[in-house]
Amino acid sequence: QVQLVESGGGLVQPGGSLRLSCTVSGSIASMNAMGWYRQAPGKQRDLVATISSGGSTNYADSVMGRFTISRDNSKKTVYLQMNSLKPEDTAVYYCNVDLWAYGSGRKNFWGQGTQVTVSS
Repeated sequence: QVQLVESGGGLVQPGGSLRLSCTVSGSIASMNAMGWYRQAPGKQRDLVATISSGGSTNYADSVMGRFTISRDNSKKTVYLQMNSLKPEDTAVYYCNVDLWAYGSGRKNFWGQGTQVTVSS
């Protein structure tokens, strides 16, 4: 059974940094695109950043230059380094992975979400 486990959220002051991690567990053949999304209270879930299997990245304009997405395929993990955090970055952050799972083909999975709160 494939699962995504996130970690790294928390409370940080404006200007601070956090690093989110999302690890895939279970029997998988390969991982395609991996990404991070966020959802603030009362708002829709929005894309933050994605990274392709080849390492190409894409960022929302609001986080460009402050956030960095990366992946370690050997650890089946995607990271989101968040610097210069602002109060408007406060949200629940979700990872998303598109992958090939043994026995069930191509699937898309979401993590359980991790809360990031930026406040003084």
